Amino acid sequence: MALLLREAIGAGLRRARTARQRTLRDVSRRARVSLGYLSEVERGRKEPSSELLAAICEALDVALPDLLTDAARTMAGEAVAMAPRLPIGLRQADLRLAGPEPTPVGAPLGAPVAVPLPPGRPVARAAA
Repeated sequence: MALLLREAIGAGLRRARTARQRTLRDVSRRARVSLGYLSEVERGRKEPSSELLAAICEALDVALPDLLTDAARTMAGEAVAMAPRLPIGLRQADLRLAGPEPTPVGAPLGAPVAVPLPPGRPVARAAA
């Protein structure tokens, strides 16, 4: 399952709080939020409003944009880690649909396009 935004934000808040050696109780008092709710936010169980998030960031002396940037990086890293690993040459950019090649640039629409045939396949000739 993909990492949710509230989980990435909560993890960032917890990292900031523990790096500053602050307790949940201290931060909850400064942010004027209940200790239980702050704990739920840090665990990614509750999604705080923007006002509450700003108050928690202020209580931690963390810039809100820095917290959100950290959450975005965490989510991007998680998405890369969860992406399926394809063998070289099979990446999405390398995949093409089967069928005739597109009309070359500058050629009139409907102009015949030479389509290379696989080796060893006989070429049918039109009767003259």
